[in-house]
Amino acid sequence: MKSLVSEKGQVTIPKAVRDRLGLKPGQALEFEARGGLLVGRKRAAATRAVDRLFGILGPLDVDAELKKSRGRAWNPAQDAPRAHRR
Repeated sequence: MKSLVSEKGQVTIPKAVRDRLGLKPGQALEFEARGGLLVGRKRAAATRAVDRLFGILGPLDVDAELKKSRGRAWNPAQDAPRAHRR
């Protein structure tokens, strides 16, 4: 199989090779020159830190968590002795 280098240095990998190696669009490749040969290998997909954390926590009831964190609502009748409001 043969492929040409474009003016921008780009090379098209023949479809048969892409299929055999399971290369998909967006796949990262790593290249090195070794003894006059160009060696390319697939790189592990880069993931964002937030993607690695997805799914760590179980289901969460946001309303219930907000109620717990905020405490009970202010009641002037119950809090009058402690509240010094003008």
